[in-house]
Amino acid sequence: MQQYKPLFSDPSYIGTLANSQACLRMGDLDEIGDGTHFLHFTMLGLFSFREMTVGDAIDFWIEFLGTLGLVPDHVTIHPDRLEDWTPLYRGRIPIVPDEECTWSDGNVSGYCTEFYKDGIEIGNIVNPLGTCIDVGFGAERLDMILNGTPPDDALATLRDTVMRIVESGYRPGNKEQGYVLRKLLRRIHVMGGTLDHPYFEQEVGRQQRLRSRYRRLREKHPDMSPEWWFDTHGIDVAEMHERGDE
Repeated sequence: MQQYKPLFSDPSYIGTLANSQACLRMGDLDEIGDGTHFLHFTMLGLFSFREMTVGDAIDFWIEFLGTLGLVPDHVTIHPDRLEDWTPLYRGRIPIVPDEECTWSDGNVSGYCTEFYKDGIEIGNIVNPLGTCIDVGFGAERLDMILNGTPPDDALATLRDTVMRIVESGYRPGNKEQGYVLRKLLRRIHVMGGTLDHPYFEQEVGRQQRLRSRYRRLREKHPDMSPEWWFDTHGIDVAEMHERGDE
């Protein structure tokens, strides 16, 4: 939804848009391999700016899921919206109160209602600013629920995500997408995996140099914080310890 952020805050804009876009959720990095998280996935999005109501969005997505033969086990609603939003479901799906049903990117925020199947969240409807609609459903999770297609294991997920980023034209670096790519390459190495690509070989060499530097300097700076090591030398102390460099 980042590309549409200006429209949420522009009261003069009224309209509805939909898209399908590739997403990378680094907050799920520690969850991949658990059988439900994908890291890189396709988001089906619906965005309405002062046109659709929450009730309209609920009706649309229940109908859409119905065409797939998928009926959620339950939905969640924030307690502050329970009284207003429960009637919008018209008894079609059980409702569970959940105080976590809020969303914010730091500027735009709103209450939301989330859809669950087999204990897994498959999508949600956010009501940004109380006047707009932001709906997101993960295509791969729908495939997983409907067809029994599980996510890859952690290493395979990392390899696939790295190659998708590389194929999008990004290179390893110290900022933004380049830093994300470098972090994922490093993660493959830390986990003992391999990848047949020059970027991975370069990152392995870089990590070997960093470990040598850490071993050489750690006795001289025994009391320095992890932040100092990272800011001064680019060394992630936690990863050094994970690799056995105590």
